[in-house]
Amino acid sequence: MSKKKHSNPGGIVYSTNPDFSYDAGHDEAQETLPPAEQRLKVLLDKKQRAGKVVTLVEGFVGKEEDLEKLGKELKTKCGAGGSAKDGVILVQGDYREKVVKWLNDWGYKAK
Repeated sequence: MSKKKHSNPGGIVYSTNPDFSYDAGHDEAQETLPPAEQRLKVLLDKKQRAGKVVTLVEGFVGKEEDLEKLGKELKTKCGAGGSAKDGVILVQGDYREKVVKWLNDWGYKAK
């Protein structure tokens, strides 16, 4: 059987309180931290990807536009495809050493 994703991550199914209002916990967009304050982790992953490897950059704190800009720059430098969303940059292929080197050159703290 396939697992279904639920639209209600908070676990609240029903409330008998007539004054109840469900707050999904949507936070306002965070300001992007300067590169020197960012602590990024560069990982290699191949789970749920049909055996293909991808390089993940996790831990970005900031606006989605800045994440996409950094992701595009990394994908261009690597000459590979990928995506950037939910605070994670995904680059297709094993580019860990190159990505860490470029991030450190740009002033990010990456390991």
